[in-house]
Order: sequence, then C-alpha cells, then structure tokens
Amino acid sequence: MVEQQPSVGRLVGVDLARALAVFGMFAVVGPRPRTRKRTRFTIWRTYATASVAALLAALLAPAAAQAAPAPKESRPVHSYTHAVRESVWVDTGLDGDGDGRKDRVAADIVRPREPARLGRKVPVIMDAGPYYSCCGRGNENQKKTYDKRGRVARMPLFYDNYFVPRGYAFVGVDLAGTSRSDGCVDVGGRNDIRSAKAVIDWLNGRARAYTSRRGGTAVKATWTNGRTGMIGKSWDGTIANGVAATGVKGLKTIVPISAISSWYDYYFAKGAPFSEFGPDWLSFAVGSDGASRRCAAMERKLIDGAPRSGDWTPLWTERDYVKDAAKVRASVFLVHGTQDLNVRAKHFGQWWDALAKNGVERKIWLSQTGHVDPFDFRRADWVRTLHRWFDHELLGYDNGIVREPMADIERHPDQWVTSKVWPPRATHTTKLYPAIGSRPGVGTLGRSKGTGTETFTDNRARSETDWAARIGSTTPEKSGFVTKPLTRDLRLSGSSKVTVTATSTTSTAHLSAVLVDLGPDTIRDYADKAEGITTLTDRTCWGSSTARDSACFKATRAKKRSVGYTVFSRGWADLGNHASDRKGVPLTPGKAYTITLDLAATDHVVPKGHRLALIVAGTDKNLIEPPSTTPTLTLDLARTSVRVPLLGGATAFARATSGGTSAAPEARVLEGVRAPHAAQRVPGN
Repeated sequence: MVEQQPSVGRLVGVDLARALAVFGMFAVVGPRPRTRKRTRFTIWRTYATASVAALLAALLAPAAAQAAPAPKESRPVHSYTHAVRESVWVDTGLDGDGDGRKDRVAADIVRPREPARLGRKVPVIMDAGPYYSCCGRGNENQKKTYDKRGRVARMPLFYDNYFVPRGYAFVGVDLAGTSRSDGCVDVGGRNDIRSAKAVIDWLNGRARAYTSRRGGTAVKATWTNGRTGMIGKSWDGTIANGVAATGVKGLKTIVPISAISSWYDYYFAKGAPFSEFGPDWLSFAVGSDGASRRCAAMERKLIDGAPRSGDWTPLWTERDYVKDAAKVRASVFLVHGTQDLNVRAKHFGQWWDALAKNGVERKIWLSQTGHVDPFDFRRADWVRTLHRWFDHELLGYDNGIVREPMADIERHPDQWVTSKVWPPRATHTTKLYPAIGSRPGVGTLGRSKGTGTETFTDNRARSETDWAARIGSTTPEKSGFVTKPLTRDLRLSGSSKVTVTATSTTSTAHLSAVLVDLGPDTIRDYADKAEGITTLTDRTCWGSSTARDSACFKATRAKKRSVGYTVFSRGWADLGNHASDRKGVPLTPGKAYTITLDLAATDHVVPKGHRLALIVAGTDKNLIEPPSTTPTLTLDLARTSVRVPLLGGATAFARATSGGTSAAPEARVLEGVRAPHAAQRVPGN
C-alpha cells in the first residue's frame, strides 16, 4: 500500500486542476478573512501566473483552455524519498536553564523538494512535544532517529510519510529541555509554550533560527507560506492548545488529541489529588540528559508552585489555557476518548465550551476508548478526515468538510453516529433529585425532591466498579440512586454537575460522584491495559516509505467487553473546598457543607429498558488519593441534586420514565470492566 510518486511525464493529459496542483501554481490571494463568529470559512480564490499559462499550453489541448474546477484534494505528487530533511535550532528568547545563553529548540523538518524549485511555498504540519527521544510516540513508541550528518532519518507517526508527498512540510519540535533542545521542561508553562510558539514565529519570519545548537549560520524559512497546523496527542496536543491560546499569527488550525486544557485539572479535582506525584516528576521523566543538574531551580519551582494541598497557585494560572480561549485564532479539530482516565474528559469539555463561547470554528470526535489515538481506533476514516481538514484549513480547498456534521460519536465499538452540532441544540440542563428507596443506600432518582439522609463510610479499597457492580445492594461505602427502567432512550450530551450537602465525622473528606448506565451492553474495554484496542501483527501503510522511515504501522481492532453496567461520567472533590474551588480548609466534624462536583463531559445514550444511576461515595480507588482520615459522610437529600444535559430536557426525562416498574434493581453483582489500575499515568502514549 506504499504510494508511488508519479513522474512529470505521466502528467500529460491530466485535468487542469491536477496539472496546477502538481506544479505548485495555486497561489493565495491575500489572507483569509476572520470574523468574530468563525462559523464558516472564506475559500481562497486561485489564479494562474504567466508561467502556468505557458506550462498549460505545453501540456493541454486548446479545448481544455476553459477554467478548471478548483481542487478538492491534495495528491501525492512529490517524492518522499528525495524530500529535504534538515534541522534548525530556533531562538526562543528565554534562558530557562540560567546558563546565560538564550535557549534554542530543535526543529526537525521534512519537506517536499519540488515546490521550492518552482518558487512555491508550502504550509506546515507541526507536532511539538517532549517524547521524541525519551519515550516515543504512537502505539509502537517510535522515536526520532538521525543519519550520520544529524538529519532526521525517521520521524515518528505517519504525518510526514503521508502529507509531505501531498505538498506539506512536517516539523517535529523538541520542547525546551528535551532531546536536542536547550532549556528546562516546565510542564505546560512558559518554556513549553514559548518554545513551540517560537517555531511558528520563525516559520512566519518573526524569529531567528540557526543551523546548529551553538553558533551556526542564521537560516530563514523561505520555503513556507507560514500557514501552520499543529497536531499531537496528550502532552503534544496540550502544547497545541497552549500555543493557540496565545493567539499567535500563522497558526491556522490545531488538532488536539486527548489533550490537557488546564494543568491543575490534570493533577486535582477541586482539591482532591489524582496521584501522589506533581509536575516535577514529569519534568524529570522527559528531560534530556543532564537536565536534572542544570534545571534544579526549575524543579524547585514546580515543587513549590504545586503544593499537594490542592490549592490553586499562580503556577496553575500560567498553565490554564481555558481562560485565554478568547485569544484563539485557529480552528480546532478536537479528539478525545470519553473513557480517558489519564487526561480525563473534563479537559475537552471545558475547552470545547470556552471555544464555543468565543465563536471558534471547531469539529469533534468522541470515542469509547481511553487514552488512544484515532489512528489506532478508526484508522482509515481518521486519515481521510484529517487529510480533508488540513486541505481545507491550510490549502484552502473547498472540500465541504465544514458543511458536514460537527461531531462524530462512537455509540458502540466501531459504530459511529454524527451530530450536526455538539451538543445538539435541543439539549437542556435538567435537574434530578435523589431520594430514599426501599433499602438503605439503594434510592431513587427522579424529578421530585427527596427528603431524609443517606450515610456511607469512605473505603479507600473500593472503586467505582465495586460501587456500580453492587448498585442494587446495601453496602457501607456508597449511596446509589436509580431511575425506573426507561421506556425510551435518554441521551446525555455535555457536562453534568452534582451538588451535595454532606456532613463528615472527620476534618477531611473526599467525594466522588459517577453516572452509570445500568443494563447489558458490549463496549470497548477501556479499562484494559491498551484502553480499548488490540494491536495486531499485520500492518497497513499510509503514505510513502524510505529504507529508514516506514509508512506501515501495526493494525488494530476494537477490544470489546460484555458488561451489565457502564460508568460513563465521573467527578471528584475535596469537601474542604466547599467555599472555594481554589483553596481548601479543614472541616468541622458534624457540620454540613455544600459543594458541587464537576463531572466529565460525555455523549451517552441510556437505552430503553436500562436505568440511569447516580452514585455518591468517598475515595475512588486509583482515580483519586484518599484523605488523611476515614470519614463517615451523611448526605442531606433535600439539598442534593444532579444537573444533567439531556436531549429534550425535562420533557424527555418525563417521557422516558413514565410507566413501568418503580422497583429497586435486583440485589446481585453485575459484570463490568476491571477496576482502574494503579499505574502512574503520564500525558503521553
């Protein structure tokens, strides 16, 4: 499946658009206009220069002299084998490691050779990240490799193999403090973002770059028109979010995959820590050789600025990209797994909402996977869609992609639906209330306010899978509330919030709230080590290869599991943060406090015959750290509620819960995925 590159001789007789595309003579007439509400794009007009006219006269018959249709798709007409491979070091203007020299970051470039010979400038696809040498990229953990002259010989992933023959340059940037770059890793802060932004500035003639890390000859990016699209998974995608939030000129689109939108929310949920590690651990893990020696000051800054108390500090403000969504000029094609327990789904939800509020053009894919790249869960459709997106955003081709549905959503493994907009316009926040049921800890969930109390004791040995599996049974570590069996499908699309009023017996308490679909289903096994995929031995090829850079990657298939319930949205908080999202205080035992837990964004259909459940509990094992004490908590049901984004709102809920039995679910153990595992999570592969 390796693509063959056509020779010029084979072009005689092709249509006008193909001839123009091959010889690189489509040109941009001025910049694309932008309006505040960026909901449609102005398509660039094209023109042919005198040299094009001469070329066409030689290639085409007089009958074809009529105007040709505009191109819809870039084609693989350039040689990947003979592509230009070069490295530059871009001056960031920072001195993150305090050595008295401005830091330079390494940018490895693969670009087609032919356009420059013809005086044509090409757009850039860029992936900036910390993993190119320490950890690898993609399902096969590929790293950059270099030839004897120091030029990149293998670039991880398929982007260069596929897009360079189609007239794009690909640039892989080593973030400050990683691989061949100067500086120190500051985990989403100024160094991270400025080191990637500096490369875009250089591509647009606003920054300096050199042919070596020290000294060297100044070099300009005369081969590019500066139009840049950033892409990347996890930390790499996070950098794309952060750079877009600077409003840098020249960045036209970003494709963040499983990306962080605010680093505080990677480490804490309203004061409740997700792990015992802070950003200093990540900085050490990805830093280049010798970084720990020269970056001690940065490590201390990360430790001091991210206290394990969970209090918000200026360090987190610097790493909050959501607050700067109004600066975003680029369009956004966002991809996330709704069951991602590494970069949790709250990240895409709050980023998406902020982008929508500011009129940013956007598109979204939501899968059932965990922390998985779309190349590994929907490969052919992903490559085709990404190709069309970049063609539209960077080449200006009117291929119709922005007139297609905004959202693609995986309902069942490999079964996708679309939504014209997301969330759908008929989605309305609907308040539901828990109430006492026929058995302790097994209550009801409906539109009528409850009364009374429910009590549970934090058990750090139990997780959401334990709670949901025993939803019909009285257990001491949780309180569950369920609807009647539904008589119609009920779709939740967006982010939910759970407000609880709770009294603790101790001075510290952590809370968890989860939404559960109770009923049999077959889902992606997101809790498996591979988070919803199985890697096969055969390979599929996407682009052109060289002896040292193959375009062929191991195929995958969905890893499925039959379950009796599905936890589909989660949220956590430290009850000590009841008065402020940003600062916690000790609790007074016996005193009631009210707090709201932000649940992760999702798009889930609870089908007819199933039940919707809300579970409130303490420590969610391996997803949040336990408090320093073991509290028993009493919920005041009259002051506890959940607000869910329902398609059709309260009316849809009333219809879906009308009629049918109101009996409590059967007291038996339901099958589900395995409990969340305890492995240290890193925003990477």
